[in-house]
Amino acid sequence: MPKHKSRTLGDHALAPETLMMGYGYDPALSEGAIKAPIFQASTFVFKSAQDGKRFFEVAYGLREQDPNEALGLIYSRINNPNLEILEDRLAVWDEADKALAFSSGMAAISTAAYALSRPGDTVLYTAPAYGGTEYLFDRILPRYGVTAHAIPAGAGPAALRDAMIAAAAEAAGRGGRLAAVFVETPANPTNELVDIAQAARDIAALGQAERPLLAVDNTFLGPMWQRPLQLGADLALYSLTKYVGGHSDLIAGACIGRAEPMAKIAEMRTICGSMTDPHTAWLLTRSLETLHLRMERSQANAVTLAERLAEHPKVQDVLTAGGASASDDQRRIFAEQCTGPGSTLSIRLPGGEAEAFRFLDSLTLFKLAVSLGGSESLASHPSSMTHSDYSPEAKARCGIGDNLVRLSVGIENVEDLWVDLGQALKAV
Repeated sequence: MPKHKSRTLGDHALAPETLMMGYGYDPALSEGAIKAPIFQASTFVFKSAQDGKRFFEVAYGLREQDPNEALGLIYSRINNPNLEILEDRLAVWDEADKALAFSSGMAAISTAAYALSRPGDTVLYTAPAYGGTEYLFDRILPRYGVTAHAIPAGAGPAALRDAMIAAAAEAAGRGGRLAAVFVETPANPTNELVDIAQAARDIAALGQAERPLLAVDNTFLGPMWQRPLQLGADLALYSLTKYVGGHSDLIAGACIGRAEPMAKIAEMRTICGSMTDPHTAWLLTRSLETLHLRMERSQANAVTLAERLAEHPKVQDVLTAGGASASDDQRRIFAEQCTGPGSTLSIRLPGGEAEAFRFLDSLTLFKLAVSLGGSESLASHPSSMTHSDYSPEAKARCGIGDNLVRLSVGIENVEDLWVDLGQALKAV
């Protein structure tokens, strides 16, 4: 399908927020409609039998795609105009070779994990991570002969390097390999950072015949405040449900990265059928047009609230990426790889679950719900909700106490949000 794909105006390189308004879409192909319509179709008509043959040859990897050849439309499990426009624009933000959209963030993570690992392999990941991610690694992948090991996100670059060496040696001992290092940074919900560039260098230094891939869950800060691929990562993973979708009205995910691993993941997505649907892709394309505005506003609100919460007598600690309570090494990592702290933060309250629940139940503008990155502000209790399947030992190791509350700050008036937090803190 021919597309409008110019990223420049003369010699001037256009910014991502400008490209979100039209990149990858030609109105002439849709009766001049300024916005892409929803292509709610399961299958597409070939102009000739020869076209159908050529399209399938490329789609199923029977031959290499010619440099100037567009992948023809076949079937919406494989490709769809809305899907292609969305993926073109997602790739712009991360300056990636390829982007793939999925039916959820977990569909993106699991499809990538299945595509890149095989029995006998090991996957190393940083914890805490999203609960579904840890469940996949710890409980699902072992059923298929893949071993997973966790390393605390805040342990530091040296500890992660040593864990890579140990995991690679263990896998080699049983005839496997270290297939991937999965990093969630900032960590959910503690906002601890992992040094992406150093992890990439340490992976390269392993000298394994098949270099392990570095995959980064960039949901908390991406794609505006952190660019993993520019720091040496192979893949960036997203729950598009969060900031990219931004309105708490859809479920979707993405995997974005280098051409070689993305080809394997695309193959697995085609066969597993884990792509997103045309309507959701259309909604995401709409949301990308205001992504920078929403993320800028929500981050500005969060920075203001974090500063005030740090001074409140009923708040023991405020956890932000590279924030005031972070270690010197954490602040170094933040300065080197992040351009902003984002708008998801956590606070520790005096007491335990009872005090945290009293605070949560007293909130009015902050809605008591899981998820993050929406236009509205949300609050949740990780220990009993998103990370409830963690053992007490794992919670203690990861710093997820019963007194921890996670806040996702939205785009409301910041003074109104502060009043809401203040009145809820009185209940603690």
